[in-house]
Amino acid sequence: MTASAHPEPEHAAGVPPAPQAGAEPEHPAKPVNWAGLPEAIRERIAELAAAALGKLPVADIPRQLRPVARFAPAKRAKLGGSALLSTLGESSRFRTAVLEWLREHRADVLDPNALDSVAAATAAVLLGEASADSRVRLVAKNAEETTLRAERDAALARVHRLEGELERVQAELVEAKRVVESARADREAELDRLRGRLREQGVKLRQAKDTAEEARAAAAEAGGIRAEEVASLTAQLERERQRVATERARANNAVAEADVARQSAREAREADEVRLALLIDTIEGAAKGLRRELSLGHAGPRPADVIRGASTRADGGGKVQDPAALDRLLALPGVHLIVDGYNVSKTGYPELALADQRDRLAQQLGALSARTAAEVTVVFDGAGVISVPAAAARGVRVLFSDKGVLADDVIRTLVAAEPAGRPLVVATSDRAVADSVRARGAHPVPSAVLLTRLGRV
Repeated sequence: MTASAHPEPEHAAGVPPAPQAGAEPEHPAKPVNWAGLPEAIRERIAELAAAALGKLPVADIPRQLRPVARFAPAKRAKLGGSALLSTLGESSRFRTAVLEWLREHRADVLDPNALDSVAAATAAVLLGEASADSRVRLVAKNAEETTLRAERDAALARVHRLEGELERVQAELVEAKRVVESARADREAELDRLRGRLREQGVKLRQAKDTAEEARAAAAEAGGIRAEEVASLTAQLERERQRVATERARANNAVAEADVARQSAREAREADEVRLALLIDTIEGAAKGLRRELSLGHAGPRPADVIRGASTRADGGGKVQDPAALDRLLALPGVHLIVDGYNVSKTGYPELALADQRDRLAQQLGALSARTAAEVTVVFDGAGVISVPAAAARGVRVLFSDKGVLADDVIRTLVAAEPAGRPLVVATSDRAVADSVRARGAHPVPSAVLLTRLGRV
C-alpha cells in the first residue's frame, strides 16, 4: 500500500553504465544464460533475430533454422522464438551474422545505454557486454516489481470488492431477518386457520363414515346380482374359447397339409434338376469322347490367328504402327497386353520420378483395361525399387523383376508361358525384345503408339 506507483529510473539499482568505446572492461563478461532470460528480453531478441533471419544468406542460416526462415514474417518470432534463442546461445557464427545485419539495418537497437531497460539489456546481451548480466537482472527485477505491484493492486481491488460484497450481504441478511419475522407471523395466522378447518373436517369425516356404511350395505346387495351376471358371462366365454380352439386346430391341419404339398413339389423339382444335370453331364462326356475319338483338338485357327495385317507366325507378325491397328488387336477375345514399364513411361513422361511414372502408367492402363476388357500386365525392373506398392490400378497386373533379373527376360518368359494361338501384344521400343517376342507369335507395339492410345482414354 505504501509502494510508489511510479517505476524507479531504468539505470538505478547500481547498474554500471556501458563501457566507453576502446576501454577495457574491468571484469570479463559473464556468460549469458539464454534459457534464463526474462520474457520481455526473450521476446525482443526473438523479434530482432526473426527480422534478420528473413534477410540473411542461406549459408549463414543454421540447418535447424531453415524451416523457421520459410515462415511468414509475422509468425517467425512467435512460432520459432525458442529455436532462434537456442541457436543464438549455441552458435556464435549465427549470432555474429545477426549482429552484422542489425548493425547495418537496425543500428538503433544495439544501444546498451538506451533509456528503456529492456532495449538496453537486449543490446548488451547481443553485443556480449560485461554489463549484460546486471542489465538482465535489472529487467528481471523491474518485471518482478511490476508483477508484485500488479498483484498488490489486484489484491486491493479484491479487498474493496469483498468489502462491498460484505456490506451487500449484511444488508441482505437484515432484509432476510425481516422477511423471516414476517413469514413467521403469517405462518402463525395460517396455522390458526388450518386448526379451524381441521375441526370442520372432523365433523364432515364422521358424516362421511355414516354415509359409507350405508353405501357398503347397498353394494353388498348389488354384488350378489353382479356375481350371477359374471357366472353367466363366464360360461358363455368358455363356450367361445372351445369354438375358437376347434377352428384353430382345423387351420393348423390345413397349414400342415400345405407344407407337405410344398415339400413334395420341392423334392420333385430337385429330382428333376438332378436328372437334368446327369443328362447334361452324360451329353458332355459323350461330346468329349467323340472329340477324342475324331482327334478334334484346339489346333484350328483362333480369332487372334486370322486378323487382318497380323499373324501368330514368326514370319507374318510385324510392328503395329498406329493406334487404330492397336485398337483392332485389343478388341480380340482373350487378348493379353504386356507392357515394358520403364520403356513406355520414360518415353511418355521422363520428367517425373520413377515412382510417379509407375503410378501414372498403371492408372492409364487401368482405364484402357476397363474400356477394352483386355488382360494387362506391366513389368518394371525391380532394381532400385525401395518399396513395392501394395495395390495397383484395377485390372492391371504390376510385376517387378527379381534381383539380378531384367524386366526384358520377364517379358520373354510371360510370352513363352502363353498357349499357342492366344493374341499377345507387347508394348516396347526395345528392338531386341520386339524381335524375340515376334519370333514367338506376339505383336510388338512401339511405346509411342501405346502412349498415343492411352492419351485418348
